[in-house]
Amino acid sequence: MARLLVHALESLGHEVSIASEMRSFMRSAEMQDAFEANKDEAAREIERIAAEHSGSSAPDVWFTYHPYYKAPDLLGPALARHFGIPLINAEASYSSRRNIGMWQKSQDMLLDSLKTAAVNLCFTRRDRDGLQAAVPDARLELIAPFIDSAPYLQRTPMPEPGRLVTVAMMRPGDKLSSYMALAESLSLIRHLPWTLSIAGDGECRQEVEQAFAAFDPKRIEWLGALPQDDIAELISRGCLFVWPGHGEAYGLAYLEAQAAGLPIVAEAIAGVPEVVEHERTGLLTPRGDRLAYADAISRLLSDNMTRVRLASEARIFATRERSIGGAAESLRRILETYVR
Repeated sequence: MARLLVHALESLGHEVSIASEMRSFMRSAEMQDAFEANKDEAAREIERIAAEHSGSSAPDVWFTYHPYYKAPDLLGPALARHFGIPLINAEASYSSRRNIGMWQKSQDMLLDSLKTAAVNLCFTRRDRDGLQAAVPDARLELIAPFIDSAPYLQRTPMPEPGRLVTVAMMRPGDKLSSYMALAESLSLIRHLPWTLSIAGDGECRQEVEQAFAAFDPKRIEWLGALPQDDIAELISRGCLFVWPGHGEAYGLAYLEAQAAGLPIVAEAIAGVPEVVEHERTGLLTPRGDRLAYADAISRLLSDNMTRVRLASEARIFATRERSIGGAAESLRRILETYVR
């Protein structure tokens, strides 16, 4: 999404530069030493950037993407004050449940940033409502998640009957949980003629492979991590995109699959309903209901008329309603409103 935002801003004629590659990520709330080290590094970065961009090269806007409890923005607010320029936050998220240890300090900094920012861009109603509750005075604007659909429009969908596709990293937490749920659901429809192509890799690959070990090896295709062009080719040959979506902020893979003409089968969970419209571009099932998820896949495998209808609407939705061009126009309006 960060790269897409850069693309959208550049399409409006703005010059975007990456001011710093500093990483403030803190995996644990107990990492006080890391927090202090990050603050020291940030002080040096602030001094460097202030000197490098002084005078006529000073920026017009500071844009921060995705500040949250594990990764506070230690640069933007200070540099916005130094240069006397607006601060924009995009995809900030706040959770009172994370007010523990060093994460509470991160979130205190986030709240201050949200209050002072010229505008905070939200990609889901869920995030917007959470920020509104935490900082009632914050200036918030909603931009629907979007993609560059060009790589997917270059290919004509040629769905292979029964070919299910999944594209997802293999890492602990929500991603592994989704893989486990998918395997359990597919075990309920072994009698149907399907195959599953999995594009993805990561530290939990062994656990994921184990989850699918009971299936006939000929039914599961392990493709590893693929570049974008190969993913576009893969999903253009699928008939359904299957991914439960546990904990997804929204999931750009859903939009990419829909742009290629694949209906989605996912759970109505987290931010997934922001990018999949039930009974229009796919099917959303109740959270954690393995039988309902299996039934949804079964329905679309056996009812090609419905699958084709959803596929057509999915492509329209992703390539027209969630295009990078539309997002750029939203950004233009927001910048004209809040940045002068």
